[in-house]
Amino acid sequence: MPTIPPEPSVPRAPEPHTHRDVAESFGVDAARYDRARPRYPEDMVRRVAAAGPGRRVLDIGCGTGISARQLRAAGCDVLGVEPDARMAEFARDTGVNVEVGTFETWDPTGRTFDIVTAGQAWHWVDPVIGAAKAADILVPTGRFAAFWNVADAPTEVTDSFIAAYQRVLPDSPFDTAAMRRGAGGSGAVTDRATDGLRKSGRFTEPEVWRFEWEQPYTRAEYLDLLPSQGTLTQLAPEPLARILDEVGAAIDATGGVATVRYTTVVVTATRD
Repeated sequence: MPTIPPEPSVPRAPEPHTHRDVAESFGVDAARYDRARPRYPEDMVRRVAAAGPGRRVLDIGCGTGISARQLRAAGCDVLGVEPDARMAEFARDTGVNVEVGTFETWDPTGRTFDIVTAGQAWHWVDPVIGAAKAADILVPTGRFAAFWNVADAPTEVTDSFIAAYQRVLPDSPFDTAAMRRGAGGSGAVTDRATDGLRKSGRFTEPEVWRFEWEQPYTRAEYLDLLPSQGTLTQLAPEPLARILDEVGAAIDATGGVATVRYTTVVVTATRD
């Protein structure tokens, strides 16, 4: 299933970044989030790390530090900004330097950066205000890069999740049909990012990079991943267990392994 939020069929708010209840719900189980969420392909990490005039990186919405640690391993000096204190604490425990706050209100105190990144997080930032602020803290020719892992799970597994989810949460605002679109469903999120960069008037024409890869999950691994998704982070234990039981049965029926095809989508531009 996708690891970016599906488009609400009946939106509770006009833009994803206004859904603060979902945006700040991932820290309910930071250890699971860090353990289960997929990493980013190394070729993407290396390309982003090499794309700026230097290696000083601000990682927006760094969460538990997944992308920050990968960028650090690629030779970058990384500072994270994270609104959820629980996620920030976990990231610090892994050695990531993190400051708590939303990017829109965070004070850089005069600091500038060569690269500004946002892994699985830019949809939680106001796309125009965020782009303008990113330009303010980037050095000339500095690079902005927002990226998302977009998942395409086996059809049987996706169908079982959708059926169980709709039975348990028939009034949910999430458009579960978007889960069947895989990478084809990422357009709304990437369009917001590119439009925000253009409207800021501070960047070169945005580019979109794509990296395709796949990852097999055992039944236990996939059921560990699901509760870290925004559609489920606020769900009570009993209905969550019902959904996981049905998805687990579907994985069992397909041989006990769910191989997920991922497309990592990067929206990037240089400060103009």
